[in-house]
Amino acid sequence: MCGIVAYTGYREAYPVIINGLKRLEYRGYDSTGIALLNGDLNVYKKKGKVDELKEFVKTVKLDGNIGIGHTRWATHGEPNDINAHPHFSSDRNMVIIHNGIIENYDSIKKDLLNKGHFFESDTDSEVLIHFIEDIQKNAQCSLEEAVRLALRKVVGAYAIVIISKQNPRELIAARKGSPIVVGVGENEFFIASDATPIIEYTNQVVYLDDQEMAIIKDGKLILQNLEAEVKVPYIQQLDLDLEAIEKGGYPYFMLKEIFEQPKSIRDSMRGRLNAQEATLTMGGLLEYINRILNAERFIILGCGTSWHAGLVGEYILEEFARVPTEVEYASEFRYRNPIIRENDVVIAISQSGETADTLAAIELAKSKGAMILGVCNVVGASIPRATHAGAYIHAGPEIGVASTKAFTGQLTVLTMMALLIARKKGTIKESLFREMLLELDNIPAKIEKTLKAEPVIEKIATTFKDAQNFLYLGRGYNFPVALEGALKLKEISYIHAEGYPAAEMKHGPIALIDEAMPVVFIATKDSSYDKVKSNIQEVKARKGKVIAIVTEGDEDVRSMADFVIEIPRTHEVLVPLLSVVPLQLLAYHIAVMRGCDVDQPRNLAKSVTVE
Repeated sequence: MCGIVAYTGYREAYPVIINGLKRLEYRGYDSTGIALLNGDLNVYKKKGKVDELKEFVKTVKLDGNIGIGHTRWATHGEPNDINAHPHFSSDRNMVIIHNGIIENYDSIKKDLLNKGHFFESDTDSEVLIHFIEDIQKNAQCSLEEAVRLALRKVVGAYAIVIISKQNPRELIAARKGSPIVVGVGENEFFIASDATPIIEYTNQVVYLDDQEMAIIKDGKLILQNLEAEVKVPYIQQLDLDLEAIEKGGYPYFMLKEIFEQPKSIRDSMRGRLNAQEATLTMGGLLEYINRILNAERFIILGCGTSWHAGLVGEYILEEFARVPTEVEYASEFRYRNPIIRENDVVIAISQSGETADTLAAIELAKSKGAMILGVCNVVGASIPRATHAGAYIHAGPEIGVASTKAFTGQLTVLTMMALLIARKKGTIKESLFREMLLELDNIPAKIEKTLKAEPVIEKIATTFKDAQNFLYLGRGYNFPVALEGALKLKEISYIHAEGYPAAEMKHGPIALIDEAMPVVFIATKDSSYDKVKSNIQEVKARKGKVIAIVTEGDEDVRSMADFVIEIPRTHEVLVPLLSVVPLQLLAYHIAVMRGCDVDQPRNLAKSVTVE
């Protein structure tokens, strides 16, 4: 979850690193720090965000052509200056930055304490650099050999970068379970957690695989595994636009990403869906299509927003493909003894493609012989490389910590997958298939129309910005949207919110309703419409304040609700693509009015690479 950046080359390292940290701040912002090597090895670190570090060092001479930087999401040790990275070895000749968790750090630390080591911080990362130092001294080996020996003994996840005064032209990086990208330029190299700090300098990158090390020495890149076997670097070209990772005039990335959804959904469908010719092609599934068609069960894995997308996917797959489907929290799935069969197909959903729990669940399912499909956004991430096949959502970089366009991109891809499977299995009528393609093709335009309701939503936010609780209710395809709407509000405004199936309100949550309780109903005209109207009446009878998401032109619910937000009419299956948008905007405007940083909400980070 932390962000790491490193540079070696002919440029001054500090501007490259500090700008890279700003780009990676969405991965963690509890503290930040840099180390620069220029004869001396100087470390500057500070609790708080990157701007606080910049202020802290503004009077310091920051020269050097090699350096490392880190922005932290705290795991071991509270956020403070001391626990901030980088961390020194005991002789202060080398430093480390680390993303991940060393699970057996405590036993290693006790052994090192017995040998006379003294630790300044509470972090597992400082233990790792001391461990590397201890091995190097005892084994009388090179730094890269000491790193390799240490990493073969640690348990857990890591992405690390190390520099040393004794090796002033060398930079060592390694990964297991946490991402590392190496940017290859002309006589310079960049290392980062993802490509966003690299793109303005080079579009040539190498993605490290698990248990691989990158040794950059004397202007050359050497790739090895932990057995010291040399690997040939596979250099890929980034398909990333610098403009895509800038705010583009919006006050927050989240608002920009909400308004990008018409484009991001079009990009998800581009080259796959042709509504006029009634064709649907997903090249990432072709090699395994027979196994997918013969699946007796789908198991969908995800966390957070991706889990909510999976719930909608379950409904769609069972509706069209007629295959039993289960949705599991990846974090729970991996820690029980699930029944997994060889004729199961597991669909792993992750925006970042680096979610630690989802990766571990994938490995469990693969070990049982299941086939794994990935639905991810970040090209070259760990999950796409760990799965048999899959599809990218092509939503573009999502910088805001609270996911918006990735959610609708995931729904779009899951819908296309379900329709493709259904057509090949013959479980959907041709007329309905064509209707669904045409309607899916119209969704971007309908989201554009939905976004025009922002002024109405902003007024509603003004009314409820000081509420202490919210209830979100929906039925059928809109129940997962209720969960997602509640999550968005919790994430960025810190208001307690819960999502429920509307019918379940009577089984407990109705006790909470009074004149101070705002209740958000997703009350579109679908197969549950009349039932939801009854649920609204039950809330109104108890003086609850009703905010309703309705199909345009609906006067029945308008007469009942206190506030109404209209969305265009669409097929019931596709309503979540529209109904979620007002909920995203409502959460956004409430959070802004409460003075919250919607892009970097407290205690959260974008890419959950630790368990």
